[in-house]
Amino acid sequence: MADESGADALSRSIGVIQLSMFGIGATIGTGIFFVLSQAVPVAGPATIVSFAVAGVVAGLTAICYAELAGAVPVSGSSYSYAYATLGEMPAMAVGACLLLEYGVSAAAVAVGWSEYLNALLYNVFGFRLPQAISQAPEQGGVVNLPAVVLVVLCGILLVRGVSESAKVNVAMVTVKLAILVLFVAVGIAGWHNDHFANFAPHGFGGVMSAAGIVFFSYIGLDAVSTAGEEVQNPHRNLPLAILIALVSVTGVYIAVVAVAIGAQSPSEFQGQEAGLAAILERVTGATWPGTVLAAGAVVSIFSVTLVVIYGQTRILFAMSRDGLIPAAFRKVNPRTLTPARNTVIVCAVIALFGGLIPISFLAELTSIGTLVAFLVVSIGVIVLRRTAPELPRSFKVPGYPVTPVLSVLGCLWIIRDLRAVTIVVFLAWVAIVLLWYCLYGIKHSRLRRDDRIGRIVQENV
Repeated sequence: MADESGADALSRSIGVIQLSMFGIGATIGTGIFFVLSQAVPVAGPATIVSFAVAGVVAGLTAICYAELAGAVPVSGSSYSYAYATLGEMPAMAVGACLLLEYGVSAAAVAVGWSEYLNALLYNVFGFRLPQAISQAPEQGGVVNLPAVVLVVLCGILLVRGVSESAKVNVAMVTVKLAILVLFVAVGIAGWHNDHFANFAPHGFGGVMSAAGIVFFSYIGLDAVSTAGEEVQNPHRNLPLAILIALVSVTGVYIAVVAVAIGAQSPSEFQGQEAGLAAILERVTGATWPGTVLAAGAVVSIFSVTLVVIYGQTRILFAMSRDGLIPAAFRKVNPRTLTPARNTVIVCAVIALFGGLIPISFLAELTSIGTLVAFLVVSIGVIVLRRTAPELPRSFKVPGYPVTPVLSVLGCLWIIRDLRAVTIVVFLAWVAIVLLWYCLYGIKHSRLRRDDRIGRIVQENV
């Protein structure tokens, strides 16, 4: 690694298409490729409704993100928005949510990637990786080595430069969309109406519980806003990219979930690995469609992990610049203009999670972190309208204030149906981060020495 300077300036090198692909890349793949085995046993065929409910709540929040992203185009996503609207301590709590949202989801996606890698190896070469090196300890293994390798590869690419990462991501997202179109085209041939007979076997509660499980699939909408300081013409391109990503991913999710359940009985999703590939093989009676889909998943889930790790590093970059965490997280490599040391630390922690923790618990922790962060963004829109009404806004939330209020209520509604253990672990984590703030953040805070948000407001008036 080259020596890093003390500078904390990032390069504006991302256009609207690349930024939209960041959002689509972070979103499509997390839920579709492997979370159905967790959600369908909970909600049955009504998982379609669960995705729609999650999409509506995410959509309401995405509109709020679009307004804040255009008004306050900085790195850090909802952490920076909370900093601007609610103050330092609430922002630190949101930072805790985002560390869960990004770090844990990257680990979850990496675990899902290893499932499709094993499916691909079996179809092409006739063998699978031994359980000892492809499963977490709780699932009978020692370490999920493919998940660790994926995180390391993403880290190497991100250290090289954000522009290179964005270009690679566009190519991988294109592959991903082509693979999902293939799934819908081939999978619909195996459609059986009777798979939808017992539509909601566990009632409305099951639908909402599944909505909580799959909600982390919408993390890409948040990832777009983490790139605030590396986007060209951010006032226009940030809101536009968020809305493009929202419309694209919701449409794809509903189509793929409907075809998956139409082609396979809901009872067969329980514990199924590399589910979409297995469904295609069953429909066609041949291995090649599943092989193609597994290969596409191996490529496309790489893009999800890449974008989510990118988002995590930029949030830590913003928190470090505010003095709330050590300066190492804001040091920018003078050659690549990336926070290289930050990226290495983040990848090490995510690799540890991905290698040792099973996917089901990771998914729920990600969902609650995402939901709370989304909730704060919606509140932030209301607060900023009151505290900085003169701030130019390239996009305004339609139906204000009803839209942000509905977003808040929707997030709370889904959180209510998450498992108690998930909520307890989440609250314990937030308490730990707030304790860190009291012991370290207050002493090192730059809020009084450098009114960063005030300066941003001035620059945008």
